[in-house]
Amino acid sequence: MTAPAAAEPTAADRRRWARYLVEERAEGLVYQKLAASRTGEEQLILLSLADAERRHEQHWLDLLGGEPARLPRAGVRSRMLGWMAGRFGSIFVLALAQSAEARSPYDSEQYATPAMRADEKVHYEVVRGLAARGRRRLSGSFRAAVFGANDGLVSNLALVLGIGATGVSSGFVLFSGIAGLLAGALSMGAGEFVSVRSQRELLASTEANEDAADAAADLDIDENELALVYRARGMAQEEALARARRIVTAAQEGVRRSTTGPVRVHGASDEHEIVGGDWTAAISSFLLFASGAIIPVLPWLFGLQGTTAVIVALVLVGIALLSTGAMVGILSGGPPLRRAVRQLAIGFGAAAVTYVLGLVFGVGAV
Repeated sequence: MTAPAAAEPTAADRRRWARYLVEERAEGLVYQKLAASRTGEEQLILLSLADAERRHEQHWLDLLGGEPARLPRAGVRSRMLGWMAGRFGSIFVLALAQSAEARSPYDSEQYATPAMRADEKVHYEVVRGLAARGRRRLSGSFRAAVFGANDGLVSNLALVLGIGATGVSSGFVLFSGIAGLLAGALSMGAGEFVSVRSQRELLASTEANEDAADAAADLDIDENELALVYRARGMAQEEALARARRIVTAAQEGVRRSTTGPVRVHGASDEHEIVGGDWTAAISSFLLFASGAIIPVLPWLFGLQGTTAVIVALVLVGIALLSTGAMVGILSGGPPLRRAVRQLAIGFGAAAVTYVLGLVFGVGAV
C-alpha cells in the first residue's frame, strides 16, 4: 500500500500515524487471541482479520520510515479488549470489537488508502456477523438470565420498600424480603418446570408416527393415501408422491422399511434438545431469581435500619440494574449507557409506585 499524494507531513501527522500504528497492532492482537480460543471457520475468519490489521500496520510503518523510537500507548478500549480476549474470548469481546470497528478514523484521514477505508467497513460487517453467531447461541440462556435476575431485583426491591414505607420494624421488612425471595424463586422454578415439561410433551405428541409406512406392503402402488401422510408433514405434493412410491415398492419387494430412513420435516428430537431439560430450567430459574432478589434484602440482613437501609438498597440495586442493562446493550450492539439507564428507570419506577402505596397505607394505619 502506498499513501496518496499529499502535502509534506508535519510532526502532528507523524504522531497520528504512530497512534494508528499502535491501534492496528492492538486490534490485530485481539483477533489473534480470539482465534486461539476458537476452531474451524470462525478461527480462520479471525486470523484473516488479524492479517488485515498487519497490512494496515505496515502501511503506517512505511510512512514513518520504520519503527519509531517511541510509541504512544494504545487506547483504553483497545487495551481492555486485548485483556478480555486473552482471558474470556467471549461474545462480549466481539460485541465491543463491533462497536470499535464501526468508528473508523480513516474516513477523514488523507494518508489512509481507499483500500484501508474499505477494509474497515468490511471488518465491521465481518465482526458483526461473528458477534451475531454468538448472540444467537447465547440469546435464549442470556434472556432467561437477565429476566430472572431483574425480576428478582425489581420485585423484591418494590416489596421491601413498600413494606418499609408503612413504618413496620426492620425485622418485619427483613422477613418480608426473605419470604418474597423464596416465594418468587419457587414460583419461577415451578413455572419454568411446568412450561418446559409441557412444551416437551407437546413436541412428543407431534412426532412422526411410522405406523402408516409399516403397512406399506399391503397398499396399492398407484391408489393409496400414503402420500397424504407426507404432505401432512410438510412435503410438497410431487416429493410426497415419489416418497410414497419408493416405500410401497420397497415394502412389496421385501426390503426393510428402515433402509429408506424416517421422514424428518422439523427434527423433533432436535427440538427437544433446544427446549432443554425441565429440571435444569427450573433450578436455573430459581437460582437466577434468588440471586437478584437477595440484593435488596442485604442492608436489612446486615442490620441496617430505616432510611439508611433504603438508600443502601437503592444503591445496590441501581448498580445491578445498570450492569445488566449495559450488558444487554453490549450484546445487542446498542449503546450500553442508554440501555443501562432504561433498565434503571424501569426498576426504580416500579419500586417508587410500591413505596408511595406503602406511605399511603402507613399513614392510614396511623
